Amino acid sequence: MSSKEFSDKEPADPEFEALIRYIQESRGLDFRGYKRTSLQRRIRRRMEEAGCEDFATYHGLLEADPQEFIHLLNTVLINVTSFFRDTEAWDVLRKEVVPQILAQRSDDGPIRIWSAGCASGEEPYSLAMLFAEALGKDQFIDRVKIYATDLDDAALNIARHAIYSPRDVENVPPPLLDRYFERSNNHYVFLRDLRKCVIFGRHNLVTDAPISRIDLLVCRNLLIYLESETQNIVLPRLHYALTNDGVLFLGKAETQLARSKMFEPVNLKSRIFRKVPQEWRRSPGGSLTIAPEQNNHRQSFQTRLMEGIVDSSATAYLSVNGEGILVFANAMARRLLDVGEIDIGRPFQDLSISYRPAELRSRIEEVQKTGRMVRIEHQEFTRPPGEPMRLTIEISLLYGRDGKPFATLLGFTDTSRHFQVQQELEAAQESLETTIEELQSSNEELETTNEELQSTNEELETTNEELQSTNEELETMNEELRSANEELEVANEELRRQGEESGEFRRYSESILRSMDVGIIVLDEDLRVRSWNRWGENMWGLRAEEVQGEHFLALDIGLPVQRLRAHLEGVLESGVPQPPAMLNAVDRRGRAATCRVRLSPLLYEVREAHGVVLIIEDVTEQTRTEAFAGYLGRVIGESLNEVYFLDPSTFRFLLVNRGAETKLGYKLDHLKQLAVHDLMPEVSAERFRALVAPLLSGKKMEVVFETVMEGSHPGAYPVEVCLQHFGGEQPPILLAIVHDTTERQHLGAEGGRTAEVE
Repeated sequence: MSSKEFSDKEPADPEFEALIRYIQESRGLDFRGYKRTSLQRRIRRRMEEAGCEDFATYHGLLEADPQEFIHLLNTVLINVTSFFRDTEAWDVLRKEVVPQILAQRSDDGPIRIWSAGCASGEEPYSLAMLFAEALGKDQFIDRVKIYATDLDDAALNIARHAIYSPRDVENVPPPLLDRYFERSNNHYVFLRDLRKCVIFGRHNLVTDAPISRIDLLVCRNLLIYLESETQNIVLPRLHYALTNDGVLFLGKAETQLARSKMFEPVNLKSRIFRKVPQEWRRSPGGSLTIAPEQNNHRQSFQTRLMEGIVDSSATAYLSVNGEGILVFANAMARRLLDVGEIDIGRPFQDLSISYRPAELRSRIEEVQKTGRMVRIEHQEFTRPPGEPMRLTIEISLLYGRDGKPFATLLGFTDTSRHFQVQQELEAAQESLETTIEELQSSNEELETTNEELQSTNEELETTNEELQSTNEELETMNEELRSANEELEVANEELRRQGEESGEFRRYSESILRSMDVGIIVLDEDLRVRSWNRWGENMWGLRAEEVQGEHFLALDIGLPVQRLRAHLEGVLESGVPQPPAMLNAVDRRGRAATCRVRLSPLLYEVREAHGVVLIIEDVTEQTRTEAFAGYLGRVIGESLNEVYFLDPSTFRFLLVNRGAETKLGYKLDHLKQLAVHDLMPEVSAERFRALVAPLLSGKKMEVVFETVMEGSHPGAYPVEVCLQHFGGEQPPILLAIVHDTTERQHLGAEGGRTAEVE
């Protein structure tokens, strides 16, 4: 709702009161009925922004700068509104009040609604949605008229456009939002057909005459900002505006009608009241007004006839009384000049028609002074929908029976057609004279042109033949181009497919190179690096982009590349792989390494080397392992103890050391044909298998037993046999370490004899 914040009274300030009077006289804004404290506070706030220290200085600024009025109004007037504000009260209005209003009217009877203090239009459009839901859109358009008034012209301009942001329509239920709004550039626009039923106008409840015959009057959160004396003026006006069963809808903070005799509560909590009819009442102007029923009976046929004649006139008539108040507008004036019922009773100088299409206020004063009619012809005028037209205005005095003037009559006649015809006639006259002269000149030129055209025609016939021949050639070329284009499209598609396959193959190859645990280096015919995988980066500390295009033999890495020169040249010359080269190297951390380098030719479709592929393996650990294994083999081979490597399944000899061959007197080739228990006369095959069973099943890690061995030499010798099974190796091995215990037994026997002697 559009409202003005005011509080308690303060002692009158002459400069402030003079400022208020000036605002009323120059702009028609009457703030005299409003609370002074808040009004002064808001005007002082604007004075501080404008740099004025007192009211007199600000008064002078308003006189010097008319635009300052706009800033003042934006400071004083507060537009606080939203769709369906106070949802519970609107629900009561929808469920109880609207059905009652519709039930009290005939099926085609008009419904008149007034939203006083409408601000930027959310309230009247909420009312429109409420009644459109109850009646349907077609019935609503035919029957409902909503008058929406406010003091703030800027807010009214926003309301007329009916464009709202998503935040503005948050309170609108989604179904209503879909039915009554259109999306436009992230904003919501109220439907145009329904918007035509809402009439916006500037109106002051305190000073302007009220709109009459209203079924529902919505005036929310406005009365609370008025002085009590002003409220006593406004409430009778609201009472007068309503029909006998009309409803008044106030804001939830307004309690002025709780004990009023002019209204009875319909729903006190929601501040909804119904008018209590009076047999007689004072009109807003102060004179006694008879109830409408009595007026209708008293109205004479002559008066009704006169009103009908005036309303049917093609001339728009306005009448202004001696105080400058608009008191009459016929039907044509309402249609043509956009003067509505809400404008009756307002000062004529506040209406746009007073200065548009012509300055009429000074002309009215001239007529009132001289008594002579004034005629203003063919004034340009643009109707609200934007249609330009021409008006002829006649201003004259209306005289009473006593011969004295009592009002001024303004007649507006649409002379657009007459003006247009006159303009066209003048233009046609000038054009005709010019045309006659041009025709005379053109006739002479025509004869010359005719001769030129004959010559040109012959040239054109020749050119036409040439063009036909050229056209045939172009058609042939077009067919050839179309065929070539199709071939290019096929070739392009094939290239695209090959490109995709090539890209997929390249990514696949790069993935393989990255995942290999060997170095892959590809060199071209000039021994320059073309490919360098991640193993090389990790091993030598150089990234692929650092070595790309560099000569391989010039690389400063831990590998002695110069020693590969002969191998590289041999691959390029012969086109066949070279034997692997073993090189000692140093990795990027300074660790010594042994590398096996294999070199192969890079071959294309023909059997000719176009480069070299180097595969580098770090065999440092493998070399060390092989060397250590050789060392262990030599140690075991030279050991005096007998060491047998046996097959776990047959117990046959697989390998023995030199000590075993010496002791047993057999060579390895002969021993491979024997099982170990064949050389143990005291141990049968079953007995040996039983001894070994715990080892093979994993229950024991070692089995030790004593027996005698019998080789090719005469006589057997005592031994201690230690067996171990290595089942996790490939192939599995049964290891036997045999100790000759002959010496130990002799020592034991001598020790026994010594003990007997003692």
